[in-house]
Amino acid sequence: MNKQQFMQEAEGLLMAVYGKDGAEERTEQLVSLVQKWKEKDTPSSSPLSQKNVYLITYGDSIQKEGISPLAALHQFLNTQAGDEITDVHLLPMFPYTSDDGFSVVDYREINPELGSWEDISRLSDDFHLMFDFVANHISKSSSWFKGFLKDDPLYRHYFIPEDSGFNASSVVRPRTTPLFHSYNSTSGKKTAWTTFSEDQVDVNFSHFPVLLEMTDILLMYADRGGTSIRLDAIGFLWKKSGTACIHLPETHAIIQLWRLILDYLESRTQLITETNVPHKENISYLGDGENEAHMVYQFPLPPLVLHAFTVHETAKLSDWARSIEKVSDHATYFNFLASHDGIGMRPTEGILGDKDRQLLVDKVKENGGRVSYKSNPDGTESPYELNINYMEALLNKGEDEEEDVQIQKMLAAHSVLFSFIGVPAVYYHSLLGSGNDLQGVEQSCINRRINREKLDYDALINELETSDRRRGVFGGLKKMMRIRQAESAFSPFADQKVKDLGPEIFALERWNKETDEQIFFAVNTASQKVSIQLPTGGTDLWTGKTVERQTELEPYQFIWVKPQ
Repeated sequence: MNKQQFMQEAEGLLMAVYGKDGAEERTEQLVSLVQKWKEKDTPSSSPLSQKNVYLITYGDSIQKEGISPLAALHQFLNTQAGDEITDVHLLPMFPYTSDDGFSVVDYREINPELGSWEDISRLSDDFHLMFDFVANHISKSSSWFKGFLKDDPLYRHYFIPEDSGFNASSVVRPRTTPLFHSYNSTSGKKTAWTTFSEDQVDVNFSHFPVLLEMTDILLMYADRGGTSIRLDAIGFLWKKSGTACIHLPETHAIIQLWRLILDYLESRTQLITETNVPHKENISYLGDGENEAHMVYQFPLPPLVLHAFTVHETAKLSDWARSIEKVSDHATYFNFLASHDGIGMRPTEGILGDKDRQLLVDKVKENGGRVSYKSNPDGTESPYELNINYMEALLNKGEDEEEDVQIQKMLAAHSVLFSFIGVPAVYYHSLLGSGNDLQGVEQSCINRRINREKLDYDALINELETSDRRRGVFGGLKKMMRIRQAESAFSPFADQKVKDLGPEIFALERWNKETDEQIFFAVNTASQKVSIQLPTGGTDLWTGKTVERQTELEPYQFIWVKPQ
């Protein structure tokens, strides 16, 4: 793409956001900014393939005396993870004031309690890195918001004050706290839009200098080794009176603009949108498959896999999976079962009925978890997410009492993750076979802390050797990663088809048309043995044994059959 073509397309997207008035001047300012980064040698990475496996982690998830947490994480990954982990998603690593990093004080600095940019640089020498870009909001302790409260002309329009002429009655948000909060300023009380909390103040993208500032930060991340950038809570970016203020056309246009810029810079940085919403809304961020997000979070997967292994019946999971098809050769899905947040319930809307959702809510509470709620426009509240460690969520009381069964069930659930079209991401507590951190919840009164425990490096190494649970899950997941990485049929862009082998079985056919390789996957979600008829026999990549077409699957057994 030449400069002239870039300018024309950029101007079109800017007009879609800000209108025609002043379009030429805005385009010139944007192009000037982009050209600054065009002159730099931004690092690139290889295209996505079946080899990519992401680890989701905080910068201080693993701590070791005498070195920075980022260095401890780096050491653990180098010595324990091997080549199985290729990409590391570092949750917000910047100075912050609340929400475990998602209330950023300074987008351009590394939290000194984690380490430094030098630690990030060294980590990027061995792993692809995914940075978190919390673009929707910033900490009230940031210099930006302090400037706003001091009536600094530079920041006067960086935030959104309450306006009696703005109709906010239809606003959709995942919190029960007030939409606006008041703050003391040099000129008296000031109000500001706060989608998530009093400490997380929404940034005003309708003010063009904000877009310029955020674009500069995005490109700095790409330059500093961010081969993937997660756009956190991006759906809330634009506000318009009388609307839900989520998924608005201007938001999509801004993401398309960022994608255009990265393409123009010939950067291989992947944009990943995080929108914990119903499936149809979520996949809208893929655009036409070439012009918006490179990947979208596959939010229905965690609750649907949990549901299948809870009721031992896969109809809901299979019916939804039939709607998931290849997007393009450059866009796909970011698949996960657990993350730093809870298991989202909104993505199940239109897929699971109220009875099934309540079943999961009740089970999570029974297994020691918590439930977080959201406010609805009509004043009611409904479950927003289930806060629990995923291995604990899978447990069916009275069925899965033996530890070896619990380990097998955890591996079986992840066999779906590693088989599904897209790129797999594993949360660090899932990889390590952790349990609920109930003490963390009680001490903080924060539900999400149930799955955010910090781990001591030396104690963890010892437990990986002595704990059957940690060793079984860690070793099993690493083996699954190795198998996936060796098979082109698991390419993020290879086709998939759901197969019907019975109510307890979830089955997929994956095939890569370029290499003509094919793998048949089946997993038994039941706690009983099930007989099935496979469409083909072959070698099970997990056990190395020959599998006949007529076969039996033990409780929670899975197979990856490669035709002979």
